[in-house]
Amino acid sequence: MKHPVYRIFRKAATILMPEFKVEGAENLPQGPAIIVGNHSQAYGPVAAEVYYPRAHSTWCISEMMEKEKVADYAYKDFWSKKPLPLRPLLWLLSRLLPTVASIALTNAETTPVYRDKRLMKTFQLSTEKLKENVDIVIFPEDYTEHNNIVHKFQHGFVHVAKYYYRQTGEAIPFVPMYVCPKLGKLVFGKPIMYDPTAKIDEESERICSYLQDSISEIAYSLPRHRVVPYPNVSRKHYPYNERKN
Repeated sequence: MKHPVYRIFRKAATILMPEFKVEGAENLPQGPAIIVGNHSQAYGPVAAEVYYPRAHSTWCISEMMEKEKVADYAYKDFWSKKPLPLRPLLWLLSRLLPTVASIALTNAETTPVYRDKRLMKTFQLSTEKLKENVDIVIFPEDYTEHNNIVHKFQHGFVHVAKYYYRQTGEAIPFVPMYVCPKLGKLVFGKPIMYDPTAKIDEESERICSYLQDSISEIAYSLPRHRVVPYPNVSRKHYPYNERKN
């Protein structure tokens, strides 16, 4: 039984956020997969939790699941780039988050992502989920802009495929997913397979480049709309999905 706080958050998401329709589900492989999407601020993780069509577990930074760390991380990652006059209010809001956020996220279908000596625990937990035919959903953008659709991907998540291969002898596919709040869509592209014979650094670069470009091409193929970027900037700065020359 899920905690009441989680159930309230989930219900609120269905009311306050657009309903997301799934497109391209035929690109999801029959077995487990690693799904990689644009973060789209909070829309990506919430849409995955509520509308993703299969059993899944979304990577969630551990600081958001540990009560004593939530406030500082939330302010820095969500609101520190908001207009200056709003920041004191948003800082105060971040102080009110720890209890409800930690409850909601530990009750959601999530896998904690550790950025310290516990990193291997993240890989192990992810591998265990994949073995159970549960997809792993990851939003790996950082603050370096790639184009008007996505920011550059951090490469570390590709190591899950290496870890999974060592334990199972099977290569795992990575599937691109475009999160489009303005059109209410979760769109899946064609997967790319992990190559266990390649050097991991080269493979990480190859896979991330493919996923960034595939997500971008999906966005460009859709009707004109505002792209909700990874940084939590003012809406007037949201770009359009127009291909840049």
